[in-house]
Amino acid sequence: MTTRPAPPLRRRLAAEAVGTAVLAAVVVGSGFRADALTADAGVRFLANVGASAAALAVLIDLFGPVSGGHLNPLVTAGCWWTGRRTPTGLPLREATAYAAVQTVGALAGTGLADAMFGHPLFELSAVPRGGGALLLGEAVAAGTLLLVVTVSAGGGRRRPVSTAVGLWVGAACWATSSGGFANPAVTLGRAFTDGWTGIAPGSVPGFVLAQTAGAGAGLALAALSTGRVHRAADGQAVTGSRSGCG
Repeated sequence: MTTRPAPPLRRRLAAEAVGTAVLAAVVVGSGFRADALTADAGVRFLANVGASAAALAVLIDLFGPVSGGHLNPLVTAGCWWTGRRTPTGLPLREATAYAAVQTVGALAGTGLADAMFGHPLFELSAVPRGGGALLLGEAVAAGTLLLVVTVSAGGGRRRPVSTAVGLWVGAACWATSSGGFANPAVTLGRAFTDGWTGIAPGSVPGFVLAQTAGAGAGLALAALSTGRVHRAADGQAVTGSRSGCG
């Protein structure tokens, strides 16, 4: 495969910021919409998860050719790590910039959702989420997410990555005790909404630590089970350029 030049960094950062903002807006906004339509907690959760997973798949497919469609600091860190020894890998400076704009985008998307549904902007969440069981759930959700991204990208197939990630995120939301946040940027954004999709600021550090530990385990499992970690970043990544690995 011929490696094409990556788009300019400013364009890639804009794609990551916009994509993460839209994702956060869907996560929070669909929660508000579901809450307004039904008092059934199961139906609310089904609607929120369905909208979030579908949006993620679309956004990865849309922004993948530009920035890699990471929309998640964990995915960016995984791409940097797996490609650090290759000439086409994502440099640490650019990976840091990706994570920064993803976080800003998540905060902006949360504020947008609050505004659309007439809720106070950036009101701190009062929904505590903690305890060993929930943190274990976050580690599992994030670890398997990195496993899915790494193995899917390792085949040089762009479109199946968006499908696989969207489906896994939907499954993780139901299958893990934490609800499958698995995204530090969006987790932080959700600390600034008063809806039931929020997370109390005091719970954010534990979630992020669990997500990070799980992501590391997911990369290790990918290497152990498939050996595709380094091939996923060998210059024939999802976008065919240095813009990202998935």
